[in-house]
Amino acid sequence: MNLKPLSANLKVSGQLLPEDIEALKEQGFASVICNRPDDEQPEQPSHHALQAACHQAGMQFAYLPVVPGVITDDQVHTYAKLIDTLPRPVAAYCRTGTRSAMLWALSEVVHNGAAFAHVLSVASDAGYDLSSIATRLQQGPASGD
Repeated sequence: MNLKPLSANLKVSGQLLPEDIEALKEQGFASVICNRPDDEQPEQPSHHALQAACHQAGMQFAYLPVVPGVITDDQVHTYAKLIDTLPRPVAAYCRTGTRSAMLWALSEVVHNGAAFAHVLSVASDAGYDLSSIATRLQQGPASGD
């Protein structure tokens, strides 16, 4: 488990395991968002396994699967709502953390008015290269709730 901070209330990570959840709880996390579709790779734990571990630990869990390279505006809006409504702090994960970081960056630009250069810099400091979505960050996803 290698959590990387993107904001005071959000850290992202590569694949979490059910046995990681108790450690997250001990670190003060209140919620987990899974951005990885089930069965992306053999022997990857299902989101149901993580959801059960979160429930057992008294944590909230949300499943918002994102196919690599295909982040929709609806997913960006849903992610922003999850970050705003789930108990904090939140840990979000996918295979490497990149999709979770991309969702964060896009939601920050469109919902919180963050400058695209700022979110690129924060993501870069956390080890994520989001240059592949730089143009989209400059334009921002279409607004709509």
